[in-house]
Amino acid sequence: MLVAGGCVPIDERISCGQPCDITGIEDYAHIDAAGGIQWPWSEEMRSAEPSEVRPPRAEAGQCGMRNRNGAPAEQPVNPPSERRLFADGKFFTPDGKAKILFDMPCPVAEPTDEEFPFILLTGRGSSAQWHTGSRTDKSDVLRKLAPANCYVEINPADATRLGIGPGDEVSISSRRASITAAAFVTSTVRAGQLFVPMHYRAVNRLTHSAFDPHSRQPSYKYCAVKIRAA
Repeated sequence: MLVAGGCVPIDERISCGQPCDITGIEDYAHIDAAGGIQWPWSEEMRSAEPSEVRPPRAEAGQCGMRNRNGAPAEQPVNPPSERRLFADGKFFTPDGKAKILFDMPCPVAEPTDEEFPFILLTGRGSSAQWHTGSRTDKSDVLRKLAPANCYVEINPADATRLGIGPGDEVSISSRRASITAAAFVTSTVRAGQLFVPMHYRAVNRLTHSAFDPHSRQPSYKYCAVKIRAA
């Protein structure tokens, strides 16, 4: 069992035989003592791996490592601190071989034109933000570090041509919606392109609902937009 703080049991057996097999991890104390454990770490891998560093036993009365019967566990074997997946040439497929899909390059789903001349790129904005913020926005520290309001990065040449200055409020429009953002003038974005972090709820009102034919991953990274000073 994995024991959160030695109190809340969570059955890790559900991972048995899966790519993320963690049946070789005793409990959270084992993870802490090892300095983190990279999955997969199964019971079979633990049995085959020589141990170089073993965490100390827990003192009596402490929430230390316990076996599945609740008794104090023997010092578990730790995996190497860094391991490379698929180093043995075996992949998570029935025959152990990698399956690589090839497809011919295809045009973008929504090219630019005279009305919508800019390419909108979206992605991660700062180290304090992650995806939609469903987790990072719950951290007081990360909220203080992350920009509170939506912003758009624009190349200096485009900003000068459109009369947009640093910090100006701008309107960004696609064929689907319009949003407002603060302008951030930077040469890290190429002329003709705009970058808006994906962490703000309004951003995906602009994006195009195209999907990869194989993975069904949405193409949220590219669409045609226009921008003007608000």
